Parts: sequence; C-alpha cells; structure tokens
Amino acid sequence: MSLGVTPQEIVAKGTHPLLATADHWQRVLLSDVAHVQNGFAFKSAYFHPDDGVPLVRIRDIANKETEHRYFGDFDGRYLIARGDILIGMDGDFAVSRWKGGQALLNQRVCKITLTSDWFDERFLFLCLQPFLNAINAETSSVTVKHLSSRTVEEIPLPLPPMSEQRRIVAKIEELFSELDKGIESLNTARRQLEVYRQSVLKHAFEGKLTAQWREENRDKLETPKELLARVKKVRAARYEQQLQEWERAVKTWEAEGKHGKRPPKPGGVRLQTEMPSDEVEWLPSIPKGWCFVRLCQVAEVGSGMSVSATRKLEDSLKVPYLRVANVQRGFLDLTEVKHMTIERSQLESLQLKQWDVLFNEGGDRDKLGRGWIWRSEITPCITQNHVFRASPYLASEFNSKLLSFWANAFGRRYFDKAGKQTTNLASINKTVLSQFPVPLIPYAEQEEICTQIDRSMMSLDAQEEEIDRALGMADLLRQSILKKAFAGQLVPQDPHDEPTSILLEKIRLDREKAGRGAPTARRKGRRSLSNEHRPHRAVNLD
Repeated sequence: MSLGVTPQEIVAKGTHPLLATADHWQRVLLSDVAHVQNGFAFKSAYFHPDDGVPLVRIRDIANKETEHRYFGDFDGRYLIARGDILIGMDGDFAVSRWKGGQALLNQRVCKITLTSDWFDERFLFLCLQPFLNAINAETSSVTVKHLSSRTVEEIPLPLPPMSEQRRIVAKIEELFSELDKGIESLNTARRQLEVYRQSVLKHAFEGKLTAQWREENRDKLETPKELLARVKKVRAARYEQQLQEWERAVKTWEAEGKHGKRPPKPGGVRLQTEMPSDEVEWLPSIPKGWCFVRLCQVAEVGSGMSVSATRKLEDSLKVPYLRVANVQRGFLDLTEVKHMTIERSQLESLQLKQWDVLFNEGGDRDKLGRGWIWRSEITPCITQNHVFRASPYLASEFNSKLLSFWANAFGRRYFDKAGKQTTNLASINKTVLSQFPVPLIPYAEQEEICTQIDRSMMSLDAQEEEIDRALGMADLLRQSILKKAFAGQLVPQDPHDEPTSILLEKIRLDREKAGRGAPTARRKGRRSLSNEHRPHRAVNLD
C-alpha cells in the first residue's frame, strides 16, 4: 500500500525527531532542488547474468555488482553512473549511492539528481534516509510497502544557509568516519568469532576436541561394529512395529468397507553404504573408533505435508507446522508459526517427535540442509513438505545435536553439490538427504563433544551479544549526531551566513527561469548524454 498522508503532514506531527529543523532555517520541496527519475520496467526476457549493461534492481542499490544484466534496447535516460543517489521504492525505502559503473535503472528504483546550485548534494543525501524512514513508518501495508516518486518529490527538505550546509556535512563526515572505524572493528571481531565457531566444529569432528577424554575412556567405548549392531536392532524393531500397525490399519479399512485410500505399506530402509571417492574427499580425517555411515542407517528420514486450501478432508484437524523460515542454521525461529488443515489420521505419521533433526529442502542455495533439533516446543506440530525430519533410532539430545552440528558445518558442501538448481530455487530430495554421510561416534563421546561445543558456543554467543550491543550503541550515536545536525546544534552558527529567505528566493527564481526554458547555472555546466556516449542499442521508449 502507499502513503495515506503527505510528507508535510508527517513533519507537522512532530513525532519523528530527525525531521525537525533549526528555527532560522527554511524548508524547500525536493522537487524544487532535484529531479526524480523513475526506473523502467525492462523485459526479463532480455536479462542475462553476463551479457549486456548491469541492471540495478532494489536488491542491488547498495552493492557494486548486479545480479542481472540487460542486453535489449533502452533509452539513455535510464542510465546511472557511480555516485548517483538511488532510492529503493518497495519494502524498507532505502537510499544509497551507486558504487558500480554505468548501469540501467530498473522499475521501483528511482534516481535523485540535484538541479540547483543552492543546495549541497551531500547534505541532500544525508537528509533523505530520515524522511524515508518516517514515510515507511507512516505507510500501512498488508504485504509489501510501496513508495511513489510523487511522495519523494514532496519531501520538505530542511534548508540551512549554504555555508552551514557545508559545515554540517563536513562535521558529520568527520564524526561518521570515526564511527565507521569502530563499526568496522566490531564487524571484524564478529567475522573472527564466526571463524572460531567453524574451528571449534572442525576440531570436534576431527576428534581433537575430545582426544584426551577419548584416551582416558578408551576401554569404556563401543566399537563402530557394536554401535551399528545396536542401531540395526532398534531399526529392525521399529520397522516390525510399523508393519504390525499397518496390518491393523488395513484390517480396519477392510472392515469399514474399504472406504478411502488403502493404508500405504511402510517401506524398508534401502541402504547404500558404499561411498564413492568424490564423497569421501570432502570428509575430514577421523580418529580410530569412529566411522562414516549414511543418515538413513542411524535415523528414519521423513518429509512433511504440502499446504493446500483445496484439499478435501473428511475428518480434518488444524495443526501448527514449520516452514523453511522457521528452521534456521543452528536455531529455530518460532515467532510466527502458521497452521494447516490435515486429515486427523495423518497426524501420527507427520507429528514431530522429541529430538527430531530438521533439514530444509531448499529455497536459496545457502538454505540447503540448514536446520536444528526439535525439542517439542509446540505439541502437536508437523512440518511443511519443504522441511525434512530425521528421527534418530537411538534418540537423545546429544545424538541429535551432533547430527545437526555436523550438517550445518560439514554438510554444506554435500548439499550444495547434490542439490538441484532451477531458475530461482535450489532443492534436495529425500533420497539425497537419506544418503548424507554422517559420522558414527560412540554415544558416550557424543555427549562429551556436545558438552564442549556448547561451552565454547556459549562463550562465543556472549561475545557476539556484546558486539551487537556495541553496534546498537553506534547506531544510536549516529542518530544522535543527525538529530543535532538537523536541529542546527551540531556546528556553530555564523552571523555572516546568507539568510535562508534569500536562498529560498534564489531557488524560486531559478525554477522560474527553468520553467521559461532558460537553463539554471548548474544545467549550463552539465554535459548532456549525447548519442556517442550512449550504448550502441539505445532507442527511445516513449
């Protein structure tokens, strides 16, 4: 949805501190000092990853490169250059300077070009984001928020004297430069923490984390052969139970006149234990007493239910379910859990069990196999068909956590290689997940590994929280600097500055001259884009 009030009315409310101005300043509409150029709806049939001119979409405005290029005809009006001011007009309404080279402006992105000599472009850029934030906050929406170019044109910019604009910009740049150095140090520390996290997991699955413990407890640990035999026994018993339950369900179905579908017979585990060399090469070296097996050898792999509003149900039941968005790497986000309607008889086979390990089927490529463990946070609960579950035959918190630690750290390469890629989505299937190689470690050692990993991660989490707090304080400080700047309190006043009333009159006169066809001083000095500067295929789209 779009904005229901004008930017002037937002300023008049007085509820957005960064929109205030000093008493001796004036205000001027953005359209009086700048031109807003909307992007064009370029045809996706001419998009290409390598060929053509870079095409800037909303997701690209803060980057240096673009996801797509455009190799069709275009009008030179939609060209942008490094340093141009861009605004994303859907979602968060963000302003950014383009960091790349010559590119094309796609729809729902606009370019702001200063047209007046009486307004500093750097000051204009600093003013924009606070106004966009306020407009975003005042825009109601059921889905994605939309910003119009007319709203941008109506932004009532603060107008200090030109000399004061430059003093403000210089002071803000000085303060922000110091602030950015601190933020970069914090971000470097965060990256180092992530490297250390990976190092902890690497050492854990190379056996280095528990080397001393393993030596001290060597006589108490199961051998891989003994452990596999125990898992196989539990697996066989579970399958036998499933067969018995199926036989009872078939008898009931027959007794009730064979109404509805015949209960499906449970499938046995089809084991492919051999691992080709291209799989083994990415696996870490492991200590004696460990081995690698397929996930289906140690856990029952199951899929979820697709969401359907048209599914016909006789005995329906509404249950919560987990989506890809709920299953993150190393944690579950349960802030928004949706519900779907299923047949009541399906709940038993679909319901998540304590210590199930969750794996995402796909989406973006970095989501393949991403997941964490289920602790029965919601009962009952199932998964959507885009989220798999693995139920360990020897279920325990430590066994499940270790499987998930392994998948999130070492499984990325396997899932990336085994996943299928379509135009926009990547995915894995149940067979790929079932064949996922996992380490089989004595269960007593699994507990020790998880204890040491948790201890290290707890320390790293505490350090990351401190970094987050520091970054939050940096953002508050940045807002405080801007608030003082726009209130006229950041730099000293100069009584010799030209009054803003005179500045406003100059802007008005320039606008009138431009309206009669006489170019402003700035326009006189700017070279227009001639045909020789335009790409070869430029045509007029009007």
